[in-house]
Amino acid sequence: MAQWNRLIDTPPEAVWSVLSKGRLYALFVVGTHDSWQRDDRWPAPGAELGYTLKLGPWAYHGRTISRLCEPRRRLELEARTHVGSARIAFRIEPWGSGTLVVVDEHPLSGAAARWHNSAVDVLMRWRNRRMLVRLGELAASAEERSRAGS
Repeated sequence: MAQWNRLIDTPPEAVWSVLSKGRLYALFVVGTHDSWQRDDRWPAPGAELGYTLKLGPWAYHGRTISRLCEPRRRLELEARTHVGSARIAFRIEPWGSGTLVVVDEHPLSGAAARWHNSAVDVLMRWRNRRMLVRLGELAASAEERSRAGS
């Protein structure tokens, strides 16, 4: 299981404002080239995001389904690819004037689950660490815009 956490220097509302907009996922999910909401219900359970992964000339289109949504507290997703599916869970906790964000990612089915091992966890932790840095940067920008509009 690849779990990582980061203290982000913005309130939970700013972090949630990023997680609740499907078009922003490509800006913080490492490896994602593009993302879009497949319906207007994101991030309600059952709503879907489409995404594109690119590696050189190759592109893959996948989908992510919201499985559990507790606004400003928790979001659990299932990403589906041709090699299986994975659970990605975000937990958002107020921490002083900031937010503790915990991400937990692990494969659920398919070849990705069969091949899962500690080496894969190391790579996923690196990816999740970078993802949380990007999420924090977007949340800080969202909070700045919010303050400027007040």
